[in-house]
Amino acid sequence: MRDRLFNSGIRVAKQAVNRWLVFASLGLLLSGGRLAISESLLIGPGDQLHVQVADTPEMDQHPRVTDAGEVPIEAVGSVKVAGLTPAEAAVIIQNQLIAAHYMRHPIVLVTIEQFATQTVSVLGEVKGPGAYPIATPRSILDVLALSGGLTAQADRNIVIERHGDSSNCVHYNYSNNPDAAVGGQVLVSPGDTVLVPKAGIVYVLGDVNRPGGYAMTNNESQMTMLEVLALAGGVSKTARQGGTRLIRKDSSGSYSERQLSIGDLQKGKISDIAMQAGDVVYVPFSFGRNLAVFGAGSIAASATSAAIYAAP
Repeated sequence: MRDRLFNSGIRVAKQAVNRWLVFASLGLLLSGGRLAISESLLIGPGDQLHVQVADTPEMDQHPRVTDAGEVPIEAVGSVKVAGLTPAEAAVIIQNQLIAAHYMRHPIVLVTIEQFATQTVSVLGEVKGPGAYPIATPRSILDVLALSGGLTAQADRNIVIERHGDSSNCVHYNYSNNPDAAVGGQVLVSPGDTVLVPKAGIVYVLGDVNRPGGYAMTNNESQMTMLEVLALAGGVSKTARQGGTRLIRKDSSGSYSERQLSIGDLQKGKISDIAMQAGDVVYVPFSFGRNLAVFGAGSIAASATSAAIYAAP
């Protein structure tokens, strides 16, 4: 009988030691000021937390974060935790317990039990914009899949706003290269907002094979004049290449013009020109009513009715 009691006591002691070692390991990571795995999930108002202190089960608490971003902690009072990761909140509570002379070497663990806002908002150029429920952090590709994916006119540079904080934004490039798209993924947490902007559009009008507007949807969201002319099917045989005009709207709202030769551009006599969103390239006809009939304003105005194409 004594042996059984003794062995039982040994087992209980071992279990207590093991629990202490687990908390101690976590405490060493937390007290070092950095984690082995970087956390991006932040605590927000309304979230319910689980606060544990090693070997002190009576300190276990399940407080809910107030609108002020605080949680009540025994022997410490209200502690502001909103905007912190669970690991950072654990360090704050740990230091407060020490400062209050309540414990000398507390080892604190904080986890999020329930999110108050368990949705992620996906806005902009996606097929199904809206709010989607997620209970845990999800990869950006998973979240985009929930919204039906990108539209043909979406910019590849996506912005993730963390927990409604405009000063805390993460940028993700949805590359056409699958390895880069998967390898560069970021996590999206409940309460985040994913914004997919519209790609810039360059217009090609006049004597080209397929006039219209072309979205700058490549990986860099950039395009040169030769690239956009290639998307437009090139100039026709009747085009007056030397009279090509590049019309660009400046910050004041007025239009500036530049005349150039597509032939010189193709031969490398002049450098290829980087396009800007809203640029208009006009290739005039070599007969009848040519560019003398049209001014920059009327040409730019006609771009608004041009068909919009996405780069294949």
